[in-house]
Amino acid sequence: MNPDSHLLWRRPRWALAMLLACLGSLGPFAIDTYLPAFQGIATSLSATPAQMQQTLSAYLFGFALMNLFHGALSDAIGRRPVVLGGLIMFTLASLGCALSESIGALIAFRALQGMSAGAGIVVSRAIIRDMFPPADAQRVMSQVTIFFGVAPAVAPILGGLLFVHAGWHSIFWLLTGIGALLIVLNARLLPETLHLDQRQSFHPVPLLRGYGQLMGNPRFVALLFASGVPFNGMFLYVLSAPEWLGTHLALGPTQFFWFFVLTISGIMGGAWFSGRMAGKLPPRRQIRLGFLVMVSVSVLNVLLNLVLKPHPAWALLPVAVFAFGWALMAPVVTLMVLDLAPDRRGMASSLQACVGSIANGVVAGVIAPLVMHSTVALSVASFALMSVGLIAWTWVRRRNP
Repeated sequence: MNPDSHLLWRRPRWALAMLLACLGSLGPFAIDTYLPAFQGIATSLSATPAQMQQTLSAYLFGFALMNLFHGALSDAIGRRPVVLGGLIMFTLASLGCALSESIGALIAFRALQGMSAGAGIVVSRAIIRDMFPPADAQRVMSQVTIFFGVAPAVAPILGGLLFVHAGWHSIFWLLTGIGALLIVLNARLLPETLHLDQRQSFHPVPLLRGYGQLMGNPRFVALLFASGVPFNGMFLYVLSAPEWLGTHLALGPTQFFWFFVLTISGIMGGAWFSGRMAGKLPPRRQIRLGFLVMVSVSVLNVLLNLVLKPHPAWALLPVAVFAFGWALMAPVVTLMVLDLAPDRRGMASSLQACVGSIANGVVAGVIAPLVMHSTVALSVASFALMSVGLIAWTWVRRRNP
């Protein structure tokens, strides 16, 4: 923690949480806004479905790759330069997307977007722990999660409206404007939170040694899996939404919002409760409570799908409750990850984001296409993904009572 942290931010704590949430939301927002325009972009640029999928794959690959370096770079030169540099690159890449007239150009600029968008997610976590002691950091992390939950709900609606009324290019003009606004806000408001005495070398030898030390720590790796994989028990349903909601639950496109409203309400509710429990409930008990909620509702979800015909009246609620359980424990596990490397919190955050991105990619590219055609298979896969995190946390708890 920065010894001068009390001098760096004089505004309300929620204002910093909102600023950091905007940074963290930029990456997911840049995905969700353009998804409603997928078919329109393909028609406009004479692109095949496979080429359109590459615009998403290039973004996700760039996002995962650079997640390994954003945090380590911020440990070396400071948090603020990495945030501002990432925002500038994102804004220019968004401008390139808006001006693209070929699918090849769009793929290239989407890759640049992905490479830069992750800076906000990675560095914002490190900033929180730079600024606050554990209990306060948990409260701020929970506030960030609450604000973060708004982006996935708003992004598809904005993207769809812009596509219908102004064409697909307008979506990327919106992202360009958001990027420019965040540059101005962070240039004016965001303090440098990494103390000079805590800076690390970015030379390849100590950098690789640092990565090796963290990945060679079984407790650190287990916590990465405990924090990064359970999210996909919920995210699997988001990725499978067109098939699950449209085919299995027979909902029309205008009714999909009920799923997103309930799920995001679960995330925001869990994050709010996590913040309220900070300093009152021991962190390990809070994590146990979060996993208890996820295990219970996952088992119930599997049983309901085995015995009942799929119906929106009961099928949407288990995913929302699962989201509540995940948001209840995620801020606490994230802080445990960062505190295992107090002198390299940026690197720890990078590795956490990278593991999460890889898990998201595997679920999106492999698991979801295999199970989305069966509601039973979806519920079992969701339970299995949650179980990976549960097993990892159980190992941590038993090895470090």
